[in-house]
Amino acid sequence: MKTLREVSVGDTVRAIRIHGEGVVKRRIMDMGVTKSIEIYVRKVAPLGDPIEVTVRGYELSIRKEYAKMIEVE
Repeated sequence: MKTLREVSVGDTVRAIRIHGEGVVKRRIMDMGVTKSIEIYVRKVAPLGDPIEVTVRGYELSIRKEYAKMIEVE
């Protein structure tokens, strides 16, 4: 299982599944990250948190704790 946290800068991946429950999962989905959506990793902050991605044509910063919940291929 590969997560968004493990993806290198410049790679485009597809979300397979969102792990987590309740409010956390809903928050990730509200940001536009849903099953089958493409995610392009633009930047990673110097200390690794947050990760800047492009989802559905807009830029989004995701904390690494949330990125670990997004399974990708």
